[in-house]
Amino acid sequence: MTGFLSRFRRYTQPGMTAIAWSALGLLAATLFGALYYLGGRIDGLGGRIDGLGGRIDGLGGRIDGLDAKLSSRIDGMNSSLSSRIDGLDSSLSARIDALNSSLSGRMDSLESRLDSRLDAITSRLDAHLQRHAR
Repeated sequence: MTGFLSRFRRYTQPGMTAIAWSALGLLAATLFGALYYLGGRIDGLGGRIDGLGGRIDGLGGRIDGLDAKLSSRIDGMNSSLSSRIDGLDSSLSARIDALNSSLSGRMDSLESRLDSRLDAITSRLDAHLQRHAR
């Protein structure tokens, strides 16, 4: 058994401390390098974003121009549609008034015919009741 354990090197307290500090130093250097690399990438992306901001600002003027153009077209269509609707309103009002007067005349004619027929029926019923009342 002693032969088996004697093959492994025994580390002393100062040796273990040196190994731990070496591992920490290597880890710190790796992390510092990674942060430096990522910082450069982030700065590059920031520059690209600033460039896109400039492009977006340039598009703002173009959008404002389109807004003015569309607003003028919509206003023109609004006035055109308003005049067409007003024309249709007056035309329809005239037609409705004409139909109303025509229907009123026909209804008056039917009313007078119905009144005369009802008067005839009433007089016939009165004559019939008088014959049978005796």
